[in-house]
Amino acid sequence: MIASPAYAQSAGSGLGLSNFALLLVIFAIMYFLLIRPQQKKVKQHKAMVEALRKGDSVVTQGGLIGKVTKVKSDNEIEVEIASGVKVRVVQSTVQSVLSKTEPAG
Repeated sequence: MIASPAYAQSAGSGLGLSNFALLLVIFAIMYFLLIRPQQKKVKQHKAMVEALRKGDSVVTQGGLIGKVTKVKSDNEIEVEIASGVKVRVVQSTVQSVLSKTEPAG
């Protein structure tokens, strides 16, 4: 049985709108499950890095654990990893803060 060209053209006319709606639903799901939580995590990390100050115990992404001895103005901090051993670390490589110091009254 051979389908006429008119029948073949009219069958696909309603699928364009439903495909577009499905695409929008998939994008919305991806936004709420992947993109939004990642943006929130980046914002929290940025706030944590900006709040670093002298005396904080930190862990770097390389696994170094130490105490911040100096916060430099050009995105660097100085971390003491052993008594008398100080290393310069880029602020954004700090993974977490183990303990915060109390602000000077």
